[in-house]
Amino acid sequence: MPPTPAGHDFATYARTHWSGLTATAWLLTLTDEPGAAHELARRTLVRMCARWRRVPCDDVDFHVRRCLVRGHLRRLRGRRPARRRAVLVLRVWEGRADVEIAQLLGCSVGAVRSHARRGLQAAGGDIGRLREEYARAVGELAPSEVPLADVRARGRIRRRRRVAVTGAVCAVLLTPVVFLADGLVRGGGSAKGAAADGALAATSPVRVVAPGERVTTGPGVRVWLTADGGHWSGPSVLDGRTSSDEPIDDRPGDDKPGDDKPGVTLRFDSVKGGFLLSGLYYGLSGEPGRVSVRSGDRATTAKVLVLAGDPGWGIWYASAPVPLKDAKAVLSAEPDERIVTVYDASGKVAARSTREGRRI
Repeated sequence: MPPTPAGHDFATYARTHWSGLTATAWLLTLTDEPGAAHELARRTLVRMCARWRRVPCDDVDFHVRRCLVRGHLRRLRGRRPARRRAVLVLRVWEGRADVEIAQLLGCSVGAVRSHARRGLQAAGGDIGRLREEYARAVGELAPSEVPLADVRARGRIRRRRRVAVTGAVCAVLLTPVVFLADGLVRGGGSAKGAAADGALAATSPVRVVAPGERVTTGPGVRVWLTADGGHWSGPSVLDGRTSSDEPIDDRPGDDKPGDDKPGVTLRFDSVKGGFLLSGLYYGLSGEPGRVSVRSGDRATTAKVLVLAGDPGWGIWYASAPVPLKDAKAVLSAEPDERIVTVYDASGKVAARSTREGRRI
């Protein structure tokens, strides 16, 4: 790839890298409708233009490629054939290392190697022939000029929209603080009075994470989110082997769970002192307002992990393991008993778990 021009100028970068960007987009979208490659490259530059000032000048190409590939996979809902093709294009055509591909896709290096192996098998197993096919395909791509004026105009609109949304979110977050302070003053400084009037509703703490970002949820248990779904790793014995880093895919089918009707899954991980409860929620129109977990006679509010830019699904987990004395009641719940309940932002029930769960 050409070096990033001095001065970190977006227009110069866009003109210099447009042909390489459209070539990669062309290989990613060969099976799509005509014009998909140029549209993908254009959308990528629009997004980058909107946040250009925040892009590190010494790492521009990585951020642009990440935006290109993830934008393509997001449109296809992260289906496995598309991910395998993306891995092969980045590895064979662009010559990127597996570690860098993992960072671009937001997954583990092991997942990259698995996708590459299966994708290469499907392509005939000959890297040299595949590279020639890629070169021949790129040779068929008609050259074009970067639509710089349109990209800049749409980038400005996107940037203004993001600033407006950020301001609105800040206002929403700050308003309850003002109401709470006013309530404490009027009520003589009693927080209990505010809670009794329903001003303080229990909500689930939501943490927005980057793809592949590991979060420790309990003793020896880590979870993370990628475009493929939710993943778990821990000290449990899985399929006859000890798994300390092996991801456990907990999503229904090949599609991301957020594309289904609202639902929630339930997992039991054996940890010291009891069981750690967690799972996936999916199919919501946004972040959940609250995830309630019932164990025995107690109901607690779970924590939530949301993938950046994709809030309709995510991982929920109890903040503390269920003690052994309460775990028996959870494991022996009747079919009509609901252990996990997901509420939407308005407080309505969005999904409830069934008796079925995965015990690890």
